[in-house]
Amino acid sequence: MAYSSAVMDHFTNPRNVGTIESADGIGEVGNAKCGDIMKIYLKIDENVIKDVKFNTFGCGAAIATSSMATELIKGKTVDEALGLTNKAVIEALDGLPPQKIHCSVLAEEAVKAAIADYYVKNGLEVPEGVKLCTSCCEDCMQH
Repeated sequence: MAYSSAVMDHFTNPRNVGTIESADGIGEVGNAKCGDIMKIYLKIDENVIKDVKFNTFGCGAAIATSSMATELIKGKTVDEALGLTNKAVIEALDGLPPQKIHCSVLAEEAVKAAIADYYVKNGLEVPEGVKLCTSCCEDCMQH
């Protein structure tokens, strides 16, 4: 299984690792079949993601996709971050092996779970279409 240099870079030098005290939104998703667990923390000010951190327990691809997802949403509005797709994460990493696509799906879903948490904490309606991961893995190739 060959990984791109971008995947290897984000695996060996992950960006935005850690936690955020008093985070405005926290999303955690996991996949029992592969053992990957991702937790994303958001600090949001005036609808802009000012800071984002992650903790991921999993394989190199899981760490790389978490790292890239945080890079892709940092500084974006909440609405822009909701538009993040696993395909965008894959493209930004110059591809993933087919058996690791589920890692990019988990990264997307962790971001959306954190945003959903932000909406709930602030008494806002979670936008329609924010589908949270069910950790099934069977549908990952269809996202």
